[in-house]
Amino acid sequence: MRRLIGLFSVKPLHPVGDDGRMALTDHFRELRGRLMRSVVVIIVLFAVGLFFTDQLIAIVMDPYNQARIALGEKVVTRPIFNGVGGPLLGLMKMAAAAALIGAAPVWLYQIWRFIIPALHKHEKRWTQVFLSLAGPLFLGGIALGYYVLPKGLTVLIGFTQKNFETLVEFDDYFSFLVKMLLVFGISLEIPLFAVLLNLMGVLPGRVMAQYRPWIMVGTFVFAAIATPSTDAISMTLLAIPMLVLFLLSEVAMRTLDRLRASRKEAAAIPVDQASPLP
Repeated sequence: MRRLIGLFSVKPLHPVGDDGRMALTDHFRELRGRLMRSVVVIIVLFAVGLFFTDQLIAIVMDPYNQARIALGEKVVTRPIFNGVGGPLLGLMKMAAAAALIGAAPVWLYQIWRFIIPALHKHEKRWTQVFLSLAGPLFLGGIALGYYVLPKGLTVLIGFTQKNFETLVEFDDYFSFLVKMLLVFGISLEIPLFAVLLNLMGVLPGRVMAQYRPWIMVGTFVFAAIATPSTDAISMTLLAIPMLVLFLLSEVAMRTLDRLRASRKEAAAIPVDQASPLP
């Protein structure tokens, strides 16, 4: 029990030497310990999720049910499970996905704690900026994807011809839903990576401004390829937030470039020399 409680301590799992380094074997033990922390939390949340399968399936099937209501009597469609073990496998997949999402703050924090000893002081500051912005952007992308999904399903199922009905197999639908949400969540992170590259001095803001027209075209092309539903509505609703974030990131990058330039100019002036008047 004491060892299990120790897994969730915020202190380093293994001591760091006086030179700030850790032995290779200690690195592997550190990695194993942090993986164990994450796995324990995921298993606990997975067990909890099995008790809330009714709520989970209502959340998962809500976009499909909205699409059915929108289509009305024009299209006959219904969800099905495939095979004898299909219902049980579907419920376990939902509980596993809920556990991974619910444990995300834990395993992301464990990854950060494992990497941070190898970073310099200014690099640690960048990771803190990334973590504070990446989570809300990812969750916002998932929420946007969940909002767009019924519209995409309405378009796709709406192609069902007269005298036919569309049987939606749960495994295929669930995989489609997960891909859709991940695409939207990850896509909204891309402008944040551009800002981080600027903080590292790799990508100047003027480059973003120079290639802005190509970035706009590339964003729509990326949205068209990455969106699993392949309909114009989903593509547009993914591309527009990405473009807004790219424009905001360009403003942030050019502001950071100006601040760095002014600091360099101030550092280049000798202490006993007066700064030039504007």
